[in-house]
Amino acid sequence: MGSKKKVVSNTSPSLAIVEVNPNNNKAVVPIEAPIVSSYNDRIRPLLDTVDRLRNLNVMREGIQLPTIVVVGDQSSGKSSVLESLAGISLPRGQGICTRVPLVMRLQRSPSPEPEIWLEYNDKVVPTDEEHIAEAICAATDVIAGSGKGVSDTPLTLHVKKAGVPDITMVDLPGITRVPVNGQPENIYEQISGMVMKYIEPQESIILNVLSATVDFTTCESIRMSKQVDKTGERTLAVVTKADMAPDGLLQKVTADDVSIGLGYVCVRNRIGEETYEEARVQEELLFRTHPMLSLIDEEIVGIPVLAHKLMLIQATMISRCLPEIVRKINQKMEIAVLELNKLPMVMASSGETLMALMDIIGSAKESLLRLLVQGDFSEYSDDQKMHCTARLAEMLNQFSDNLQAQPQAAIEEEFLMVEIKLLEECKCIGLPNFIPRSTFLAILSQHVDAIHAKPVQFIKEIWDYIELVLSSVIGKCSDNFPQIQSAIKRAGRNLISKTRERSVNRVTEIVEMEKLTDYTCNPDYMTSWTQKTASQQNFIKAVLYDEEKPKSFSLHGFGDVQISHLRNYHAHLLQQAFDMKMRISSYWTIVLRRIVDNLALYLQFSVKNLVNSQFQKEIVAEMVDPRAGGGIERMLEESPSVASKREKLKNSIKLLKESKDVVAAIVDQNSGYGDR
Repeated sequence: MGSKKKVVSNTSPSLAIVEVNPNNNKAVVPIEAPIVSSYNDRIRPLLDTVDRLRNLNVMREGIQLPTIVVVGDQSSGKSSVLESLAGISLPRGQGICTRVPLVMRLQRSPSPEPEIWLEYNDKVVPTDEEHIAEAICAATDVIAGSGKGVSDTPLTLHVKKAGVPDITMVDLPGITRVPVNGQPENIYEQISGMVMKYIEPQESIILNVLSATVDFTTCESIRMSKQVDKTGERTLAVVTKADMAPDGLLQKVTADDVSIGLGYVCVRNRIGEETYEEARVQEELLFRTHPMLSLIDEEIVGIPVLAHKLMLIQATMISRCLPEIVRKINQKMEIAVLELNKLPMVMASSGETLMALMDIIGSAKESLLRLLVQGDFSEYSDDQKMHCTARLAEMLNQFSDNLQAQPQAAIEEEFLMVEIKLLEECKCIGLPNFIPRSTFLAILSQHVDAIHAKPVQFIKEIWDYIELVLSSVIGKCSDNFPQIQSAIKRAGRNLISKTRERSVNRVTEIVEMEKLTDYTCNPDYMTSWTQKTASQQNFIKAVLYDEEKPKSFSLHGFGDVQISHLRNYHAHLLQQAFDMKMRISSYWTIVLRRIVDNLALYLQFSVKNLVNSQFQKEIVAEMVDPRAGGGIERMLEESPSVASKREKLKNSIKLLKESKDVVAAIVDQNSGYGDR
């Protein structure tokens, strides 16, 4: 029979090719670990590129990198697979061995002396090959506690030595549904949430570890991976414990009832105290000699095959993702540069601070002019409360409707009785059909008193609204200067307070003026009065001379009014009262409209005056006032938040530039590799 080459271990964690023949004579030719044997000149630059990006920590900028994520149900053999691939010992035992995400960063080193250390919670803990498992357990206890709980805080294991590739794999806690032996009640929710976080990114390669002893369709890890990778195009299944359940394994991996797009690899991991050399020899013998397992295609069995597949799959994923990584790097760098440029200059002199202050005032003034005067709300297109001209018009219309809806009869109990009483009190020696002007003004004054609070309340509400707008605009324009923002906002509040007080006084004058005179040049007054007095004779007749003595009479503009109570008065008094009523009614409509018009004109004038003149004066006065705490000088002090933001943006831009340089050379070289 011909000989067959298999991979086994020598005395070191590196592996060797062994010539196996029927006489059991073995010729050993040392090579590197099986995962390294998959390297070639084409794949290596891709892996090096991603590892350099990972060393730059580009993922902290929200850019995902292709990563092998190892998942599986509890005790499926995940950690053992990693041991076999990397040639290092990980914690073993019953129950959950991995309680935190274990990020294994393998880095090739020309030095014969390995360097191994752990990183977690901003600490670096050196260790060595003999004590890796102990160090991982101790670090896990620090992160997740000494019990059986899990934590989402990652623990990074750096292995820098000869014979390992530059590659990163993440081992996650085994998925368990039922908490046992002191595990938290929500252990399933904690672990499943952790698993989904790592496998959901499209750049993740899911290494799903399945035990040959279970039905694949019932595995929770399969259910989760199918949620994020329905077609299985980035999922590779590793079947462990093949020696424990050989029956039907061939059918399981060929039927593929769970849609594993990248296929299966069957392995036998190290058992008990076996050395790595013994484990690889036993794996080769198992799949070569077992009556059932030997029927499985040799291209999908063994740790060396798994290593080779992983390297090819990761290289393909890297090649496919690199263009998108470059796009994201460019996009995030552009955004960071724009944000950095938006930050204010670091002020070096009072002159610079004064210029910056004038820029703030100028920007705020332009915004207020657009919002309050021009009706341009493009700056706040999605915020309707900042569409100021529309909101002011709504408030004015609502005020007008509310004011003119004031019932004229609200100040009297019976029709014409107010006019009759005042006419009797204001009567004098004279012609009986002459209407005293003092009576008209007295009635007019009662009407004005009934509504005087409404215009004042309206103008207060207007300035309350404008104060909110002003505060929002000032806050936005001075956001980069928090050290003076409060002073500028205080100046804005003071300005509104002064303007509100002046406006209340002005509106009060407008309302009070309506009591002092009875004048209008509006022709609507005569038209309305003529229409309403046309029925005067019929009204008098119905009150005094109609034999049927009707209880009510229909009047234009008033509807049906009660008249029974008027039959005790003389005709000339009723005529005077009726005429007075119609005059007041016709004139009052004009008065209400005039109040609304005057308020609208005054509002437009005062808003424009505030924006164009008063705003800048008030802000400057506040900032240069020594009693205000030296606002100009405070601008020389950059706030801690802005300084921190500036430093963060600079670091991000530096990191992204370095990352861009790393991938620039490799993208063109491998742009089509993922499709081959």
